[in-house]
Amino acid sequence: MKTKLTLVMEDAVIYNAKKYAKKADTSLSSMVENYLKAVASEKKGTKLNKSNTIKKLNPKVAKLKGVLHVPKDFNYKEALGQILLERYNKLK
Repeated sequence: MKTKLTLVMEDAVIYNAKKYAKKADTSLSSMVENYLKAVASEKKGTKLNKSNTIKKLNPKVAKLKGVLHVPKDFNYKEALGQILLERYNKLK
């Protein structure tokens, strides 16, 4: 059964989400529904695949989950940027 839901959020968020949904050939409702399914899923080791259905992780991948511990404030984009800068700055 489908039920209508009204959400309130910033105009820019809605605009960008609609733009993204159009590029992804899906609806905003479908995107929100799939996000909520993923968040509400109580099954461990599950994720949404490209067809937006819940899929079990490969057992080898699931086994690695939680092995790496990083600080809560770790910024992987900054760390990656620094590594790339160091690697490719040597070309000069």
